[in-house]
Amino acid sequence: MDLPSRIIKWVTGGLEALLGIPVLGGTLIISLVWIPLIAMLILHIVGLIFAAKENRQKTGHILGIIASAVGWIPGAGMVLHILSAIFLMIEAGKDR
Repeated sequence: MDLPSRIIKWVTGGLEALLGIPVLGGTLIISLVWIPLIAMLILHIVGLIFAAKENRQKTGHILGIIASAVGWIPGAGMVLHILSAIFLMIEAGKDR
């Protein structure tokens, strides 16, 4: 059963969508001193490990790791957060 991977994908996808909202995401990241980017990086690494163990797609988590690494760049971070949210939610909704 691949429940842990799907749950992590839904959770990280929702958080990435929140961080991708132009003014709100940037305000959250800056006001919390970039801690959300570090937390998301850790969650994506954990999610990537679970996805690899369960033979599920890894694209969303890889994009999330990249988004966490460059999330401090305003335009690029927003686009990558939105893209990773889309990929994670699509992957979470698939059976395999």
